[in-house]
Amino acid sequence: MTDSDIASDRHARLLAALLDHTVTPWRAGEFPPLAHWLLFPPDARQSLIGPDGHPARPADGLPRRMWAGSRIRFLRPVRLGETVERQTTVVSEVDKTGKSGAMKFVTLSHLLSVNGRIAIEEEQSIVYRAAAAAGTPARPPVPDTVANVPAVARRLSIGPVELFRFSALTFNAHRIHYDREYAQAKEGYPGLVVHGPYIATLLMDHFMQHRPQCAVRAFSFKALRPIFDGDTFTLGLTEDADGADLVAIDSSGGIATQARIDL
Repeated sequence: MTDSDIASDRHARLLAALLDHTVTPWRAGEFPPLAHWLLFPPDARQSLIGPDGHPARPADGLPRRMWAGSRIRFLRPVRLGETVERQTTVVSEVDKTGKSGAMKFVTLSHLLSVNGRIAIEEEQSIVYRAAAAAGTPARPPVPDTVANVPAVARRLSIGPVELFRFSALTFNAHRIHYDREYAQAKEGYPGLVVHGPYIATLLMDHFMQHRPQCAVRAFSFKALRPIFDGDTFTLGLTEDADGADLVAIDSSGGIATQARIDL
């Protein structure tokens, strides 16, 4: 599947507004790292939207979905105003069984090109899960290990307004991010779920604020546990000679998201 979009200054300005920047930490004239997630918004007709707000899926008994992680290489800068073309292919589909029942792991490859030259390579992992069973715990179980908070850390809390603005930026209509009754009654969550790519974007921003104007060569993240609106969580980074390891630590002290930046 192919698509095209424009890496506009408007996208960059709206992202800066959400991240509450007066002066942005990314390079002038370039599309911010991870801002390509704001491009290519889903365009399914309204009549094809399923009950969860996403395009309807086959009746395979796996209605819940989660963006589990991505592995990204930034091969060359994308300049503001450039047209970006994306080619997406399905790399694999694997059926598994976990603690919550049947699951399907889907891996997608996204190649983003400018003027015929690949600028960004991304491998995205999506997990589809069975519907929440009756008696689902109100919160994820206590983590096996409590994370150590890195020295470079920032504490924050995300509310419904921020969740709405990120959903609007990405045209993401998944109801777990804005419909509290649906999130609790249908999917068994205690509250609204903070988007996985939003947390990843916050981790990237945490790094960029610490190392402004850096040219990021690669970024990867893995979502391990959800974070919910109103919870106070911590962003932390630990630098090394080649980049940094990043982590989002939830209110119980567990690692919600792990990430890596290479320079």
